[in-house]
Amino acid sequence: MNSLLEHKLKKVTDEILADCRADSRTHRIGEMFLPSRSKIVALLDLTRQVLFPGFFGHKKLTDDIMPLHVGHLLMELAANLSEEIYHCFCAYQRCDTCGEMAPCRHRAGDPAPCRKRAADLAVRFLEEIPAIRKLVALDAQAAYDGDPAAKSIDEVIYCYPGFYAIGVYRVTHVLERLGVPLMPRIMSEYAHQVTGTDIHPGARIGKGFFIDHATGVVIGETTEIGDNVKIYQGVTLGAKSFPKDERGRVIGGTKRHPTIEDNVTIYANATILGGDTVIGEGVTVAGNTFIAESVTSDSLVASEAPRLKVRRKKARAKRSET
Repeated sequence: MNSLLEHKLKKVTDEILADCRADSRTHRIGEMFLPSRSKIVALLDLTRQVLFPGFFGHKKLTDDIMPLHVGHLLMELAANLSEEIYHCFCAYQRCDTCGEMAPCRHRAGDPAPCRKRAADLAVRFLEEIPAIRKLVALDAQAAYDGDPAAKSIDEVIYCYPGFYAIGVYRVTHVLERLGVPLMPRIMSEYAHQVTGTDIHPGARIGKGFFIDHATGVVIGETTEIGDNVKIYQGVTLGAKSFPKDERGRVIGGTKRHPTIEDNVTIYANATILGGDTVIGEGVTVAGNTFIAESVTSDSLVASEAPRLKVRRKKARAKRSET
């Protein structure tokens, strides 16, 4: 290696190591390794195969082999889910004393309690799959009923990005409720990457939810959405501002995002902000609308249409005069 290059690389190495020693937040030296993102994404694929037998996995199914097929998938899902939940516990747990999130300290002792807890939570998640399946079936029907371009339920399940994002949300919400750290956010951010839809696992969303076109939708952690709600691309359900503690850090655990009641339709690029904001039952929110206060039921909310100015292009006008 060129001696000058070697000298420069050593200098950069020393600077990186010195910075790591000075700031422990940006390295994990001596800590348990983080869970595998690729294996957690694979868990989503396995879960979809369980939720929608015959749609994914490239396997022709019959009534005779269905019990064996589903049972095998559940066994595989249980084992892999338990292992990744265990690694999530190792990487990230809330301290019982200070409340901060930090790596698990069992590496100095017995990992068995964490492994047992992970296995228990994996089983509890599997027990929720029938309920998740009922919800995503209603979501698929809502998409088919709400989109005249949809040719079939099969098309919705197999192709629609908004439906995929909602399905991932249904899974992550259960994991979040069960207290699994890190994994729900890894899953939801993967769905965000592939669909452009960002749904926090902590949001509460009712039955028959439909996101049309999906791209650019943001649904915050404390959002509450009722039944039979339909939203379009670019909709933001966000916070007005974030309250901070005496150290200037954002305070969690407060209601920061709006409540959307049953049978609401929100058109493209609408923004609705605030934990005290309630959009009443049956409201229609027009596109490009900004809302930061509550709206009573059965209302139509729209911004005043801007005035359009139309004039002839100069070049074309000159040609017509000759």
